[in-house]
Amino acid sequence: MVQGALAGQTALVTGANRGIGRAISEGLALLGATVLIGARVPDAATEVAEAIRASGGKADPLVLDVSEPDSVASAAKEVARRGLDVLVNNAAIKLEHHPSPPSRASLADIQATLDVNVVGTIRVIQAMLPTLLRSDRPRIVNLSSGLGSLAYATTPGSPYRERPLVSYSTSKAAVNMVTVLFANEFCATPLRVNAVDPGPVNTPMTQGKALRTPVDGARPVLDAVLIANDGPTGCFFAERGEVPW
Repeated sequence: MVQGALAGQTALVTGANRGIGRAISEGLALLGATVLIGARVPDAATEVAEAIRASGGKADPLVLDVSEPDSVASAAKEVARRGLDVLVNNAAIKLEHHPSPPSRASLADIQATLDVNVVGTIRVIQAMLPTLLRSDRPRIVNLSSGLGSLAYATTPGSPYRERPLVSYSTSKAAVNMVTVLFANEFCATPLRVNAVDPGPVNTPMTQGKALRTPVDGARPVLDAVLIANDGPTGCFFAERGEVPW
């Protein structure tokens, strides 16, 4: 990655106040982008933005709750005023812990997870699209997971098969389809829309059960942001390459 490759561009990261979202934001700032730190809590967004600015980067807080239509609409107005080149849909929740047999899964948890991880992602994309499409090199990267891969889930011996999380896994499989459908709609434009599996990363969501750092997880996301206008769209990537659907 070339430092300054995104100079003059504006990027929005949802769920940017901690974990992978924060690492992605810091990486985008290192690449020269002005990063809008999307977070539900104003103080959390401000803290990350100030830390990036203290390191020489450009960042501003943006209050954004992907599950609240009014919050997304308000954020979209601010984004339209500033312009937007990169949208990283990172905000997500995981309410289950494995093992979680689907036969005993909480319907309330499933509903809440789908509302944030899937409906929230679509809501943000739709709200930001008019501004994104004014960019010369618009990019959307949706954070997915190997847990959303049907191929992995149906492979005997796969760790993804052994760890059923019906709400989270279903939500990430749906995010993959959302990615493909938006990519198909805009395939004749410069907009590139891809999904990325950051892999197992030590964040509050994984409760310290992973060895890789948020910076490791951010790396394939930044690679997807840097894809050329004639590069792949509607694909599912990880640090190791393409992920099977």
